[in-house]
Amino acid sequence: MRKQDFQRIEDYVWEIPASFRDDMQVPARLYASDRLLEAALGDESVDQLVNTATLPGLVKYSLAMPDIHQGYGFPIGGVIASRTGDGVISPGGVGYDINCGVRVLSSGIEAEDIVPFLSELASTLYRNCPSGVGKGGNVKLNDKQFKSLLHEGSSWALKAGYALPEDVRRTEEQGCLKAADAGKVSSRALSRGIGQVGTLGAGNHFIEVDIVDEVFDANAADAMGLVRGRVAVQVHTGSRGFGHQVCTDYVRQFQEAVRRYGISLPDRQLICAPFHSEEGQSYYGAMCAAANYAFVNRQVLTHHIRRSFEQVLSGKLDDWHLRLVYDIAHNMAKVEKHNVDGKTVEVVVHRKGATRAFGPGYEGLPPEYKDIGQPVLVPGSMGTSSWVLTGTEDSMNQTFGSSCHGAGRVMSRKKAKSTIRGDQLRAELEESGISVQAGSLPGLAEEAPRAYKDVDEVVKVVTGAGIAKKVARLIPLAVIKG
Repeated sequence: MRKQDFQRIEDYVWEIPASFRDDMQVPARLYASDRLLEAALGDESVDQLVNTATLPGLVKYSLAMPDIHQGYGFPIGGVIASRTGDGVISPGGVGYDINCGVRVLSSGIEAEDIVPFLSELASTLYRNCPSGVGKGGNVKLNDKQFKSLLHEGSSWALKAGYALPEDVRRTEEQGCLKAADAGKVSSRALSRGIGQVGTLGAGNHFIEVDIVDEVFDANAADAMGLVRGRVAVQVHTGSRGFGHQVCTDYVRQFQEAVRRYGISLPDRQLICAPFHSEEGQSYYGAMCAAANYAFVNRQVLTHHIRRSFEQVLSGKLDDWHLRLVYDIAHNMAKVEKHNVDGKTVEVVVHRKGATRAFGPGYEGLPPEYKDIGQPVLVPGSMGTSSWVLTGTEDSMNQTFGSSCHGAGRVMSRKKAKSTIRGDQLRAELEESGISVQAGSLPGLAEEAPRAYKDVDEVVKVVTGAGIAKKVARLIPLAVIKG
């Protein structure tokens, strides 16, 4: 793909018309600045975006956020909406880490008061929050308890003592997709997942202690409990080996479904099945179970984080408590109703590396957020800012209520490890005042800030396009990596 293949629709909106290729069902849109568009053309992600526009049942257009980069079949940062009646569901449109997501916690702790305890806190968080590839957790479950977790999501965590009632209320979908069906999950997935509840994992997953560096919308920040100069915490992880196995199983099963239903694809990684087919419904039930698993996983980690803050700060600071701002997914397929050409249409919205960004008044929001819109959480990379935004009414009209999910890679993990030294990166971060706990130096190098796009420019695009509003900027004080 080339820049000249795009038509510029608005300042930050580019489009490839459906006439570009005979097999495109709808146009393909990309939200980007000139610089971010050039970065997107550096891999195959834009070609993947065009490929997604060929899938059956799509409405309006396929689209991608400014943090777009190459993924499995679908670009990471991609969004499509396929009619439930004659459309499809695709594991590649969700990703392998089902319901990978982010939550932000606020506090009453002044950042200057936590500095003397920061190193001890980072070490305690690293010790209490198991991390690493294949690492098991300390939540012991039998098969019956585990299947209850998969069906109940965050309400299971509440009953088990890992959550507060307001945690459930402030989680997307109240932390439970009701279509979850553990009976559609393989025994291999169940065995991989049962021992990993409450674990961080590796890769780009992290726990981060931040300072609220700047507030841009005082009313929204006040509703969220975010105060300039105070401490906040981010958690970024997903469904671990459980979600990965669910995706792996259905990618394999859908190979036959594509042939059975006569679906023509430009890339075999776009494998899909009609949403209402037996295969489509089986994947949807298993995917929802994995999503509920991820909600619980982040909730149990939150319990460990709160415990860590208590262990280190109790008796030293007056108020060390952490309050959930919001928990939001960025690898999901969900049944929603959206306005399409003046009509309300039920669609399966695939958001892969894109996050929901519903505007004010949406009935699923907690009462305290009804007037401001849904919190949108956009983590940066180690050493850079992260952002808290809110969704807008424009996002509902433009992007099926979607926004970006992070900075987006510009350098592969392999290249990052070969060009960046983990020990030097760690020294640079610590010299800048950021305490670092990491499972390995090569793993640290994979996630170096220069391996990612400029998150501030990504946020500039989504706010400039009107699909999100700035609330607060966060700056890291301590980073815990798998």
